[in-house]
Amino acid sequence: MNKLLCMLELQQQLNDSTNGKGWENGVTQHGKTINWRRCITMESAEMIDSFGWKHWKSIAQETDYANLQIEIVDVWHFVMSLVLEFTHKNGAESIGELAERISKTPEYQKINSDTPLPFGNDDLLMIKIENVMRLSLIPISPEMIGAMIEEFFELAYMGALNATQLYRLYVGKNILNQFRQDHGYKEGHYIKMWNGVEDNAVMKLAWENNPQMSPSELYAALKAAYPA
Repeated sequence: MNKLLCMLELQQQLNDSTNGKGWENGVTQHGKTINWRRCITMESAEMIDSFGWKHWKSIAQETDYANLQIEIVDVWHFVMSLVLEFTHKNGAESIGELAERISKTPEYQKINSDTPLPFGNDDLLMIKIENVMRLSLIPISPEMIGAMIEEFFELAYMGALNATQLYRLYVGKNILNQFRQDHGYKEGHYIKMWNGVEDNAVMKLAWENNPQMSPSELYAALKAAYPA
């Protein structure tokens, strides 16, 4: 549950920072409409391009499983945001209570270990992605939110992401996104290549050097390496 709580809290903080306080009402501080369901739809479509599904083009393309996992984590950002928005609007529970409830679902329990998981069948994986897309296109309701959480963790399971891997990939991307925002990403003066190495690679190496880092320690490691 601690991993879930940490990820939900980090997503809340990232949304507060990027979109402004009150983003749960569906509008950013700049008056831009927020549509998490559309975000899930579009990112899921990108996920399918990890497979060589096109019968008329690049027919020998092999499945890019590493990219598939990155795309699953990108969708996780938006699934959490949708759930946080729904929970805020309904005032049903705190983030801690939300994390505890999700942690007890059978679907989360399937990935809640450090045991390596195998990838599922490609065709079944694409069907699962399409199920997530289908859910993102229907009106929001308690049933839709519950089904979205279940389908996402089934997708993570089939995408060979256990809870620890999901946590590390999510935290790495989240903290890097926050670091980018804090160092001029929106203004256009952020440096993405750090002494010849892309920031994503620097973040990944930091994790590999110290897998037990906290999110704040990862941020500090990025700050120490940033060429500014």
